[in-house]
Amino acid sequence: MQKRTFALHCALLAGAMLSSTAAWSEHFPDRPVTFVVPFPPGGPTDAMARTLAVALTESLGQSVIVENRAGAGGNIGADAVARSKPDGYTIMFGTSGPLAINKSLYSKISYDPATSFAPVIRVGYLPNVLVVHPRIQANTVQELIALDKAQPRKLNYASSGNGASSHLAGVLFNEKAGTTLQHVPYKGTGPALNDLLGGQVDMTFTDILTALPYIKTGKVKLIGVATEKRSQALPQAPTIAEQGLPGYDVSVFFGVVAPAGTPAERIAVLNKGFRQALESDKVRTLFASQGLEASPDLTAEGLARFIPAEVTKWQRVVQVSGARLD
Repeated sequence: MQKRTFALHCALLAGAMLSSTAAWSEHFPDRPVTFVVPFPPGGPTDAMARTLAVALTESLGQSVIVENRAGAGGNIGADAVARSKPDGYTIMFGTSGPLAINKSLYSKISYDPATSFAPVIRVGYLPNVLVVHPRIQANTVQELIALDKAQPRKLNYASSGNGASSHLAGVLFNEKAGTTLQHVPYKGTGPALNDLLGGQVDMTFTDILTALPYIKTGKVKLIGVATEKRSQALPQAPTIAEQGLPGYDVSVFFGVVAPAGTPAERIAVLNKGFRQALESDKVRTLFASQGLEASPDLTAEGLARFIPAEVTKWQRVVQVSGARLD
């Protein structure tokens, strides 16, 4: 009787172990993954996400579907992802806005960039550049500072709107350089750039992809790259940091996150898939041509360390700017 009971117990235990092993070895993903972009279709973030989705579909062996959930500077999409089931099937392609700046910019934000998400990978960053109208008698950061000192509050800079990185870039520049550049907000990068080209404003901080054609044709004059390291797209151009403002960095970073609580083994699968996508010749060449700089750390842990540091950096800048969007 005891032998029979023991045998039955062993059989049940073996069955439980097999069931557990089967659960742990479950293939992921075994259905399409939703890749949320918290911005409208057609923009640079959306274009990058769609490029990654195609490559990720190949590396994961499962469809990756881009879903645009725009609004409130990326907050609507970010909140939707934060509230999603933490199973790895819903992920977000975030930027500096929803993953760092917005926490300070919006008083009513329903998620925390550092705790509401499970970081997957930091894809890279897009450098901003400081460009001026050709009539401005300055070719370097120090010459621009001297021009401002000679005529305080005369020079102005255009941005794509209050609280945008192009606005906060000028706030940080004024803080570090002791200048008095005046902010002129526009409704988007296009209108701001058009008025710079027309000479209605003196300068702007904008992404390198937007500015490059106008730099090459001489329609705007490049003062410096707004990152700590020189850009691969403009290797001869000095950074603002190396021209006397150390630590000046207002690049826009791109990172992939999942809802907090997503199992670590699924994060590892996603991270591996994105690494393979980013290392493919097609994606690497395309992103480089768009001015995107590769991330120095492709681990999930690297993004987990990076996000809180960015939140802290931008919190101070937003406070100085006085910008609030709700």
